[in-house]
Order: sequence, then structure tokens, then C-alpha cells
Amino acid sequence: MTDRLRQSADQPCAILRQLPEGFLDCPADRLIQLLPGPTLFDLPGKDPRPLFISTLLHGNEDSGLNAIQTVLKQQLSRGLNRSLLLFIGNVRAAAQQRRTLPDQLDYNRIWPGTKIIDHPLIDMARSIYDYAACRRPMASIDIHNNTGFNPPYGCVPKLEPHFIALARMFSSYIVHFERPFGTHTAAFSALCPAVTVECGKAGKESATQQAVRLIQSCLDLKAFDDEIRAPDQIDLLRTYAIVKPPRDVSISFDGQRADFIFRKDIDQLNFKEIQAGEFFGYVKNGLHKLEILPGDGLDSAPGEYFDYINGKIFLNKAAIPAMLTCDPEAVKLDCLCYLMHRINLDGVRIYS
Repeated sequence: MTDRLRQSADQPCAILRQLPEGFLDCPADRLIQLLPGPTLFDLPGKDPRPLFISTLLHGNEDSGLNAIQTVLKQQLSRGLNRSLLLFIGNVRAAAQQRRTLPDQLDYNRIWPGTKIIDHPLIDMARSIYDYAACRRPMASIDIHNNTGFNPPYGCVPKLEPHFIALARMFSSYIVHFERPFGTHTAAFSALCPAVTVECGKAGKESATQQAVRLIQSCLDLKAFDDEIRAPDQIDLLRTYAIVKPPRDVSISFDGQRADFIFRKDIDQLNFKEIQAGEFFGYVKNGLHKLEILPGDGLDSAPGEYFDYINGKIFLNKAAIPAMLTCDPEAVKLDCLCYLMHRINLDGVRIYS
């Protein structure tokens, strides 16, 4: 049985009540042969209150697809313990192993709360959200990879017990974020405990098995324990700044001439507490500066995090980076990095 959600002309979103033949063994870049576009699967389980899982919001991040395929291979034959709403996102970009295509919006910036207006994909995302809201999901998990060296970690938009508990089921590293706007997890946080899980780089080194265990646990879970684990069992951080190069500048990580030449091992700094004076790279002729956007949901400027001395870029205050990458395309589509600080469970910043 197939229904249709509100759709754009070239990106239909179907609701399917069963998996198409071959889905469980289909790699991400071939899903376009099985699915008409973004697809929501509504699969029944013994407990009707569903778990919501989204994956492939970015087409080159396939750990979520691999994880849910693994779980469904193990559980479908005997029946799911809990109903499952499974959203498969950007199959067009996945076919080209790209995060997003030039004619597309970022599928993780289109959800309720986005600042983008008047676009068919915004309407589609709202329809999926409304459909899920009627089903009262018990939790939402959005599964991603990233392009730099990062440990597996979870991201939560609320410092509430069930959100922390859900993220802790995946990793002891937990990041509290309020920007960027329009993410799937931020939207679904109004419905249920919600987490984005970052599985590191796609491929053999990814944390796909951690995502498998998280999904299995949530499908079997009756209710979240209200008790948060002791603070020394989690490493809780908050995003305070989002760092982006200006638009239309050139960047490199391999020493080739560009407006910004970042150090080639810059992604090795992720999740390390680095001090003022850390060298990040070079800027051409001092003509440009990195853009520092607030990461805490406030419109106030987060302050300058970098010094520019004789064409060199230095961090000017201690911070913990995440999402640093050596992929120029990923930087242009998203950002250079997030800058974080440790906080306690009340959201108070902790200075080391």
C-alpha cells in the first residue's frame, strides 16, 4: 500500500507499508533504483508507538542505512517489538555519493524551525513531521557520518533527562546544540527525545555497529529511565560557535595556493581541548577572516576566536573543535568546524 505526502515536482515522498524487494541488501548509491525519491516506511510492531529513524539526509553518509538494514535483517522475520517509522532521505545525492546536489537544499536544514521559506521540500518535511506527530513517536534518531576524524558522538537540542539518556546509549560524548536551524533532531525534539548520532567517517572505520546497538535497544525499550547517568560517565559539551570561510573564497588543505590554506592534519584536532595559539593555517594577503556564527541559539556574536598575524591564523582562546575536515566541498556546503566548551548538566560553561 502506498500513500503520498505533499511533494515537490521532482522529489516525491511516498509512504510505504512494506520494504521493496532487495531493500535490505541495497547499497545507498543504488536505492534510486528501488525508491521514487525520499521515502517514509511505516512498519508495524508489537508496540504501536513507533521509533522514528532518519538516514541519508546527506547522500554520502550511509552508516544509518547500513545499521537499519542490519537490524531489520535480524528482526523482521520474527516481527518488530516496536513499530518503526523509517525515513530515507536524499537518494538522488546518494546515487552520486554526494552530500547534496547543486540544485538541492540540504535535507538537514528543511525541518520545522528552518529559516528557509516557500520551497516544496519544506512542505514535504512538514508533512512528514505532522504524520509522525499523529503517531506519537517514543524517540527519534537521525544517523549521520562526517568527513573528518571525530569519535562517535551524539547531539541533543535539549538538556533533559530522556535526551541525555538516549544520547548516552550511543556514546559518552554528548554535544548540546541549538544551531544550525532546521535540523531533523531539533524539530522532532518537540515530539519526543531526539538525538543526532555522528558515526565518524563512512566506511569500515565508522561506528555503524554502535548505531546498530542503539536501534536494537530502542526497539526493545519499554520506557526511558528517568535517571541520568552520573556526570563523570559523560563528556558533555555545547556548541558555542560555528566557523565558516566567507563565500566565494578558495580553500585548500594540501598546500595548493588558495585564499585559505589550512593545515593538512587539521581534522586531527577534533574533540581535543586546544589552547590559544594553536596554528590553523594561512590566509592570503590578510584580505579575509573566518566567519564566526553563534552556535547557542542566540543572535549575539560569540566573539572572535582567531588572530591573524602575518598571514597566519591562530586560535586565540581555548576551545574544543568538532567536525573539522580536510574536504573542501564539505566545508563549502556546511562549515569548517564547530567550536565547543564543556558544560555541566545545567548548561553552565566549564572553563578548564
